[in-house]
Amino acid sequence: MGARKRLSAEARKAENKQICTAQAIAVPTSPRKMRLVADIIRGRNVDEALNILTFSSKHASITLEKLLRSAIANWEQKFNSSAADSQLFVESVSVDGGRVLKRFQPAPQGRAYRIRKRSNHIQLTLASKNQNNVVESNQENN
Repeated sequence: MGARKRLSAEARKAENKQICTAQAIAVPTSPRKMRLVADIIRGRNVDEALNILTFSSKHASITLEKLLRSAIANWEQKFNSSAADSQLFVESVSVDGGRVLKRFQPAPQGRAYRIRKRSNHIQLTLASKNQNNVVESNQENN
């Protein structure tokens, strides 16, 4: 491996040690509906995002709330600190299209209408506003 490639790989690894992710695969909701909810919580504080998702009337908010709680639990497991102390916020939420199930519905005069049942993949990333405390506590644990 070349020197530049090694240095960029080490920088990428160091950057990934300070964030925590969670992902949900093949969620049976259309990506467009999920993106509407994801756009609301992107960049927000974790407590504020949980409140928004809990009281949202959208069906997609149920799945995103579970995913956010999973990411918070991953954070607490990885850094051995509570989420309230580390001032977590939702750094990024990406919603990509998943597999599409193609079904047919009977239509008048012997025809058939195609139904496309869409799914999506979600990746949620959390980061801390006080990065120094996270790095120090992580080094003390190692």
